[in-house]
Amino acid sequence: MNYIFLLIVGLLTMSATSYAQLSPAVQKVREYRMAHEHTIIQEFREFLTLPNLATDSINILRNAQFLIRMMQQRGIANVQLLRGTKSSAPPAVYGEVIVPGATRTLVLYAHYDGQPVNPSEWVEGSKPFAPILRTAALDKGGTTVEFPTGPTHFNPEYRIYARSASDDKAGVLAILEAYSGLRKSNITPTINIKFFFEGEEEYGSPNLGDILATHSALLQSDGWVICDGPVHQSGRKQVVCGVRGDVGMEITVYGPKRPLHSGHYGNWVPNPAQKLATLLAGMKDAHGTVLIDDFYTDATPFTQEERDAIRAIPHIEEQLQREFGIAKPDGAGKNLLELLNLPSLNINGLRSANVGTMVANVIPTQAIAALDLRLVLGNDWQRQIGKVKRHIEKMGYYVLDREPTDSERIQHSHIAKVRVASGYNAQRTPLRHPLAQSVVKAVQTSSEEPIVVVPTLGGSLPLYLFESILKTTTVTVPIANHDNNQHAENENIRLQNLWNGIETFAAIMSMQPR
Repeated sequence: MNYIFLLIVGLLTMSATSYAQLSPAVQKVREYRMAHEHTIIQEFREFLTLPNLATDSINILRNAQFLIRMMQQRGIANVQLLRGTKSSAPPAVYGEVIVPGATRTLVLYAHYDGQPVNPSEWVEGSKPFAPILRTAALDKGGTTVEFPTGPTHFNPEYRIYARSASDDKAGVLAILEAYSGLRKSNITPTINIKFFFEGEEEYGSPNLGDILATHSALLQSDGWVICDGPVHQSGRKQVVCGVRGDVGMEITVYGPKRPLHSGHYGNWVPNPAQKLATLLAGMKDAHGTVLIDDFYTDATPFTQEERDAIRAIPHIEEQLQREFGIAKPDGAGKNLLELLNLPSLNINGLRSANVGTMVANVIPTQAIAALDLRLVLGNDWQRQIGKVKRHIEKMGYYVLDREPTDSERIQHSHIAKVRVASGYNAQRTPLRHPLAQSVVKAVQTSSEEPIVVVPTLGGSLPLYLFESILKTTTVTVPIANHDNNQHAENENIRLQNLWNGIETFAAIMSMQPR
């Protein structure tokens, strides 16, 4: 039995009382936070009022400028915007703290952009960029309370509701407040710190590689620590050594050139919504297994260490079934973590004719599905897209990347337009890597419970770029509550998770020297 397995099993099985003694640095930062909760939340609220869609160039720059002020106020040096060759792209925000005598340099990453919003989907009384404080999660009866106007302690179970409250402005704030806490407590970090905050992660990071290549000398380090995503569903802190890749695609299936009366033409004119439903249904079986040829074949198997780590992680499937109201999950008996480490195909959204009060008796002109393909190590995003396209062709469709012409409509009874967004591949750092082991040890000093060590996160980040361009590696340390509604309406951050995140990154900044 090797060292890393013993380490993981030890961390996951020892009693919580074994970890009651936090590191002195973490204790000091906790005291600092408790004395400054009001000012921390005040700044966070102001940050959350800024709309932050990556394609909104005016507001994304306002976010970047706000970040610059946050960093300068904390005494961080060399604060600047990093751009690649495309000057119109959202910039990264950079700063650094160089510690005399430090032998290790880590880059701490989070992103300040957020997902698109549909305000009509948020609960009544909520606006995505007007932060609201609630006493608990909405589905647990949380009620709205006013933000206090003066210094006070917050109930740690309270939640702030706003777009990017958890994904990922909480990560940005946790990193910066961790440094503030150390600095105000007269504790010198043990590592050189480089701060890197990206502005288009939710848009697929199309310019991240360009920025990394342009500033590769400035960004040299011993590794990157990524703050994004949720903690384990058990509530324990976790360290994640990999992420899945991601690529999105949109499939449009065509019907008549104009909408038609369903009474006059039903049973004769093909309905594109029905055709699309049939096409999508043929992509998966009753257990959710993808039926597309070779969809799983090029996935890199786990090492024995990674399989051992997965077995040691607490199972939370029954808890989640109750929480989500699911009688029987997909997966043919596999547990959640096993399934998160397989390639996936998800329907993000469907659109055709109207429903509800706007419903009409029509045969629509087209039906559209947005798909999300998650990738694991070994998958290539372009190759995975090719498998889906070949499957659509196998189902009898003429596949295009543009609108069909009139002659093509007459010639082909089944036409599908397929458009593909930019994608990226998965990344995984070995559990035995020195960076992974150092971060695991550091994070454990910030927790009174054993932490969880995971080979791969279910979510996606373009971390392969750091390996391919900077020749370095990454470890991810999430902080958000697992029920934070990221990417959806009513996104939120539980305050205790924010406080825990500050302590987590203080522990990383004060990790034991090599």
